[in-house]
Amino acid sequence: MSWEEKVRRVTPYVAGEQPKDKTVIKLNTNECPYPPSPGVSVAARMLSEESERLRLYPDMDCTLLVEELARAYGVDPEQVFVGVGSDDVLALAFLTYFTSGRKILFPDITYSFYDVWADLFRIPYEKVPLREDFSIDPENYLPGSGSFPLTEEPGGIIFANPNAPTGLAMPVPAIDRIAAANPGCVVIVDEAYVDFGAQSAISLLPQYDNLLIVQTFSKSRAMAGMRIGFAIGSMKLIRYLKDVKFSFNSYTMNLPSIVLGREAVRDEDYFRSITGRIVATREQFKKDLLEMGFVFPDSSTNFVFARHPGMPAKELFAKLREKKIIVRHFDKPRISEYLRITIGTEEQMAKVTEALHEILGR
Repeated sequence: MSWEEKVRRVTPYVAGEQPKDKTVIKLNTNECPYPPSPGVSVAARMLSEESERLRLYPDMDCTLLVEELARAYGVDPEQVFVGVGSDDVLALAFLTYFTSGRKILFPDITYSFYDVWADLFRIPYEKVPLREDFSIDPENYLPGSGSFPLTEEPGGIIFANPNAPTGLAMPVPAIDRIAAANPGCVVIVDEAYVDFGAQSAISLLPQYDNLLIVQTFSKSRAMAGMRIGFAIGSMKLIRYLKDVKFSFNSYTMNLPSIVLGREAVRDEDYFRSITGRIVATREQFKKDLLEMGFVFPDSSTNFVFARHPGMPAKELFAKLREKKIIVRHFDKPRISEYLRITIGTEEQMAKVTEALHEILGR
């Protein structure tokens, strides 16, 4: 037997393209089109003048950032976990909580890293179909109900809310029902896009010690390049997550991320300003798309998931690319005719609208 036969093989997650051409309008990875808070820039300059600090290991408890997040979200610091982007937090959550050997559940159309982690960690899973309108049916996550009846207690549940790439949000009472009906497993709500029009399920945490909320700095806080994500849950859940992290790598988050992340959380006014601006641009872009005949679910995110009945998505994707506009196309069942278009600045979206008019011959 060769060494190659003993290698763990998985099909990796495919991230959105990162073009080298800076003249491209990049609307394929849902990054924020605006810079981080001015306080982040000030702190970055201060850090550059104190480079002596970089010779030391960072605080493995990330105390500065954890305490600021706890203050901002009204929880105890012992309820907060931070990691290198929400992907790091979610991967560790899979490794920590989904160990029963029973199938975990997540939607059939959702963030495509979920099945990658499940395969990587040898976790059995079941994809639960979305409704025809791409919304999550909470009944399918309740024992003995729904069109997708559970035959056994799940080993865990995870879903994005708002969901990606569809952009649709599920109301908090529906999440309440899912958490209440599944006390025997951990329920994870991935809230990467919650700040663009949905309601967070953090308010449910006092009721459920099995509920974990995961968010990121990559979208609404304009810090994708710093790789900061966090989870909020019961003290017991967070303690178990920390035990796994410290058994894997104690120093996952670097000093600049801790310091700059704290400054981003502190500036609530700036945070509200840029998210409000993105939402306003999204709503205008939705009107423009409707006038051109596009069809799409109503988005509560910083992107729109749209198709045009008169042109295949692959063709539209290619024609936009010719005009130096990059969006995301998922060549998968049920969604192959849709494009996910990140909301950029007002000026960028005006150029996208103009390009679509030209392509469609309007």
